[in-house]
Amino acid sequence: MRGWHFFGVRTLLVAAAGGHLEELWRLRPRLTGLGDDVVWVTNDTSQARSLLVGEQWLFAPVARPRDIGATVSNLRLARHVLALDHWTDVVSTGPLVAVPFMTVARAHGVRCHFIESSSRVLGPSLTGKIVERLPGVACYSPYPWWKRRSWRYRGSVLDGFAPAPSWRPALRRAVVTVGTSPYGFRRLLDALVTMFPPDCEVLWQTGATDVRGLGIRARRYVPRPELVEAIARADLVVSHAGVGSALAAMCAGRSPLLVPRRAVRGEHVDDHQVEIADELERRGLALTLPLEDPDPEFLWKAASARVRAVPVGRPFVLDGIPSAPVRDREQLPLATA
Repeated sequence: MRGWHFFGVRTLLVAAAGGHLEELWRLRPRLTGLGDDVVWVTNDTSQARSLLVGEQWLFAPVARPRDIGATVSNLRLARHVLALDHWTDVVSTGPLVAVPFMTVARAHGVRCHFIESSSRVLGPSLTGKIVERLPGVACYSPYPWWKRRSWRYRGSVLDGFAPAPSWRPALRRAVVTVGTSPYGFRRLLDALVTMFPPDCEVLWQTGATDVRGLGIRARRYVPRPELVEAIARADLVVSHAGVGSALAAMCAGRSPLLVPRRAVRGEHVDDHQVEIADELERRGLALTLPLEDPDPEFLWKAASARVRAVPVGRPFVLDGIPSAPVRDREQLPLATA
């Protein structure tokens, strides 16, 4: 991994660690006209450090939803960074970190491109609604059915996956992950703890969830390389409906069994996870577990389902940047079981 230097750098790639960073990193080869002189702006996590090996980067303060203090800190960082070099473009998948960087970038006359997360199936996030009002920011929707002026459709990271022939089901090893959200997800763990066969080895990544009384060997966080390896070995991946967690499973050829967080239960700020779970199920890339009536048969059904990578020759055309061929790293290889 390399630190950040100024000479020759022209593009900032801005994304919060987690699903937003995963999406931008996987879209990077399709983005037209961007050279190799880029700097990534993200948060200091094991995921970011493992993804960005060999890249130039700088770490920004973590900004939770509606976090005013972190936004002010990122505004100061954006002012400092954008004054230090002649940048040509800022590209971001959000969320909140996009606002200060794009606000300052536009004041410097820098082109800005906001690519909405694939988790926003029906319309933009709060960040998207803010940046679409910034003059000169090009906004890209992940789905063609959005009916909003000034948003362009160029495809999404989900285009690189398709259903694969089913696998002989087994439940020897499983991974349960709720991501790194600051919100707990006890409802998911309560339902799952009695559903697995007694001889199934389960890795429980539980984040901020209170696990007292569950009788499981829980791990708050699992380093990304270890989690990726565990998913590649697992017969089944059960996850909250976060894009990052779903992508991790699909990249390993697994069709994740998803449980969306719900705002009414205090599990997230809105119900966008319901939208992405429905969309992934519609594409045949995932299944959704109804916690209102959890059926162990869903575990076996998901364990038999598989996903494969497919080539996406269509470039992601950024407005105002000359087109260029899709780079070699269009799709990363699937991990093998």
